[in-house]
Amino acid sequence: MSFNPGLLHKCSLLILFLTFFNVHQSFPQEGEDSIKLFVECNCEKSYIQQEIGFLDHVRDQDLANVQLFIYDIANGSGGRTYKMEFTGKGQYADVIKKIDFEGNANMTSDDVRKGLVKTIKSGLLRYLVLSDLSDNIDYDIGKEGIKQLQDIDFNDPWNNWLFEVFGSARFDKESSRSNFSYEVGVETDRVTEKWRIRGDFKLSQANSKFIQDGEEFTSSRERYFGYGSVVRSINDHWSTGIFAGAEYNTFNNLDLSANLTPAVEYNIFPYNEVLRREIVFAYKIGYVYNDYIETTIFDQDAESFFRHSLEVQLRYRQPWGNIYARLIGSSFINDASKNRAQFFTRLSVRLLKGLAVNLSADLKYIQDQINLPAGDASIEDVLLQQKQIATDFDLGFSVGLSYTFGSAYNSVINQRL
Repeated sequence: MSFNPGLLHKCSLLILFLTFFNVHQSFPQEGEDSIKLFVECNCEKSYIQQEIGFLDHVRDQDLANVQLFIYDIANGSGGRTYKMEFTGKGQYADVIKKIDFEGNANMTSDDVRKGLVKTIKSGLLRYLVLSDLSDNIDYDIGKEGIKQLQDIDFNDPWNNWLFEVFGSARFDKESSRSNFSYEVGVETDRVTEKWRIRGDFKLSQANSKFIQDGEEFTSSRERYFGYGSVVRSINDHWSTGIFAGAEYNTFNNLDLSANLTPAVEYNIFPYNEVLRREIVFAYKIGYVYNDYIETTIFDQDAESFFRHSLEVQLRYRQPWGNIYARLIGSSFINDASKNRAQFFTRLSVRLLKGLAVNLSADLKYIQDQINLPAGDASIEDVLLQQKQIATDFDLGFSVGLSYTFGSAYNSVINQRL
C-alpha cells in the first residue's frame, strides 16, 4: 500500500474544519476560561440564549463571570434606546464594556430583538478574545459596515418630529347589558439635545346600558382633551418648561378646564446617568380655569385659581434590583387647605440566589375635589361610575415573592408543545 501525501493533507483539513464547526455549534466545556453569561433585561431572554449559543447562559448573577445589564428608555425616534453594560468577574474582572442599540418606531419586534443580539455579540468580543474560544473566532466585516454614517450629512424632512395617530372601538352585548366605547387621538413628539416638544389630543366616550326587572339604566362618559408642553434643557442638571392644556370631562364635572403651568426641574445626578439612577425635583406653578357642568358643592359654576406642586422622583437600577419612588404634593395658593399628596413606589430586590421580592404601593391623600357636583350621588352614578364620588384617600398595595432553583447552566431552547 502506497503513501499518498495529498490524501493526508485533505484529511487534516477535514478534521480541522469539523473541529472548528463543532466549537461554534456546541457549548464550551465548563473550564476556567469559559464564558458564563448572566443577562438582566426587559427583552426576550430565550431568543438571546437561542441565538448566542457559543457560551453558557446562567440564571443567577453570582454564577456568572460576565454580567450584562440592559437598560431601556424611550427615545426621540419613537422607539427605545437599549444601553448595555457588560461587567466581567473572576478572570474577566478588568473587562468592562458599554454599548448602545438604538431602536426606532419603524422597527418590528423581530427587528429589535435581532438588533439586540447583534449588539450583544459585539459587546462580547473582548471577552471572547480572552476565553478558550479565542483561537476559533472568525471576523467578517461587510461592505455596509465599512460605511460610517456619522460622516454622512442627511436632511430630515420631518425635522425630528414624530407623529402617532391611533383609534380603537369596542362593543360588548349580553341579554341584560351592552357596552360601547371608542377612543381616537394624535400624539406628537419632537426631541433634540436641548428641546422636547410634546402634544397629546384625545377623544373618548363610553356608553353602557343595563336592564334589571324591566327597568333600564344607562351610563355615558365623555372626555375630550388636548395637552402640550415645551421643555428646554439648560445644562446637565437643570431644565425648564411650560405646560398647557384644555379638557372636557363628564366624569369630573368639567365643561371646560384650562391651565397654563411653567415648571423647573433639577436632577442631582447628570442626565446621562438617568438610565441607572436619578433623584429629580420638579416645581410647577400655574393658572387654572374651570367651568363646571353642574354647580359644585362649593356653589360654583365657574372659577379660576393658582395652583402649585412639588414633585420628587427617585430611580435606581442596580445589580441587586430596582427601586422607583415618586412623591407629589400640591395645593391651591389662595387656600392651602385644598391640597393633595400622592406617593407611589415600586421595589424589586434580589435577596439571594434565585430569591427575589417585589413590592409596590400607591397612596393618595385627597382634599381638593372642588369639582364635585352638589347634591347626593344617585345609585346609578355610583354603580355605573358616571360621576366622580367624594373620597379622602385612595390606597393600593401589592407584594410578590419568587424563587427559582434547579439547573443553572442549561442553555438549551425548546419551545415544543
